[in-house]
Amino acid sequence: MKLFFVAAFLAVAAAVPSSYKPEYKAPSSPAPNYPAPKYPTTSYPAPAYPAPAYPAPAYNKDNKYADITITSQSDERNLDGSTQWSYAQSDYTTREESQVQKKMQGVTYDSYGKESYGEVLGNTNKGSSYWVSPEGQKFTLTWAADEAGFQPKGDHLPVAPVHEYELPVAPVHEYELPVAPVHIPFNGKGYKIY
Repeated sequence: MKLFFVAAFLAVAAAVPSSYKPEYKAPSSPAPNYPAPKYPTTSYPAPAYPAPAYPAPAYNKDNKYADITITSQSDERNLDGSTQWSYAQSDYTTREESQVQKKMQGVTYDSYGKESYGEVLGNTNKGSSYWVSPEGQKFTLTWAADEAGFQPKGDHLPVAPVHEYELPVAPVHEYELPVAPVHIPFNGKGYKIY
């Protein structure tokens, strides 16, 4: 009997007309055929620019720097972040530099901009350079750059004067410290309590 009711219910549900609208289909019509626009064609003459009047390069025959070439060059980059490079020129100018990463104390900032002091990775550089001036004077410069800053050294660099003087000594004051008074209890009427 239950099966009969279920079958009757399904038959009635299938016979009820659907309230859904059929799917919308756009009307089909051919695309309009417009003629191509006609633009006026005007021809412009190509502009005539005069050729630039640059003077021919004049090389001084007495220029002693014209024939300087690089005689040796090296560049080494390592996986640990260290580098080393150098070059030498035909006029005896040389330069060499090396750089390594080192852990040092420094200021770091987190993603919120908060400053903290701790261990950071930094680069330290060492190098030297040699050259001859146009007057024939020979210069040698060596430097180091690390957590102590940039420290150049060379005979041609000025040296700060050395002051030899005695540092002042702060005066010594000898005086007696005041003694705190002895607290004497009162009874509230102005009389001492012994």
